[in-house]
Amino acid sequence: MEEYHRGRLIDHLHFTVRDLEASKRFYKAVFKVLGIPLGGEEEDHFWADELYISQAATPSGALHLAFVAADRETVNQFYKAALAAGGRDNGPPGLRPEYHPHYYGAFVLDPDGNNIEAVDQGPVTASADSILITPESS
Repeated sequence: MEEYHRGRLIDHLHFTVRDLEASKRFYKAVFKVLGIPLGGEEEDHFWADELYISQAATPSGALHLAFVAADRETVNQFYKAALAAGGRDNGPPGLRPEYHPHYYGAFVLDPDGNNIEAVDQGPVTASADSILITPESS
């Protein structure tokens, strides 16, 4: 049986966007559907979990981010919310058997052209919902 480990490679991901307000609208809509709370926002940036987004004259470039979805209906709702919030279609919700038999995903381009995906991996068992990091006092 294959095992996949998540949550141990990336500490955080930071990318820059041209229009911070357009990106906030887009990502807030996507995060709401996916059940991801906004970690915070300031005048020049916002974040959620490991994702940090700020404005710059030159965006980071074309990225592909895949968010975990709880189920196929969440993938469908992600797609609708992303399009309503200014995203552009890059692949409607559906099975992607070229990845594996249960892979169900949808793809949209965010306001800066990043390929943003929501994916339900199908029936899987996770060892934990998330990891909790608590800094030790020095």
